[in-house]
Amino acid sequence: MKRVLITGVILLFTAVSFSSCRETTEKETVVREVKVEKEETAEPEEERKGILERAGEKVDGKVNEEIDEELDKIDDN
Repeated sequence: MKRVLITGVILLFTAVSFSSCRETTEKETVVREVKVEKEETAEPEEERKGILERAGEKVDGKVNEEIDEELDKIDDN
């Protein structure tokens, strides 16, 4: 039992001594900043808006016309 223990300790010290002498290599991290310039294409005003915005504007216009007609009827009385 004593021989097994001594052999184990010797192997442990041998392993530690070889692993502690290892040379560590450091890797350099290169970070590059890249700016991308995007050319803006000339889009018409309507194409920039979404379909819901365009539909909302049409409905708004119709509702405003109906409100104006009702107000005119009230003012006539």
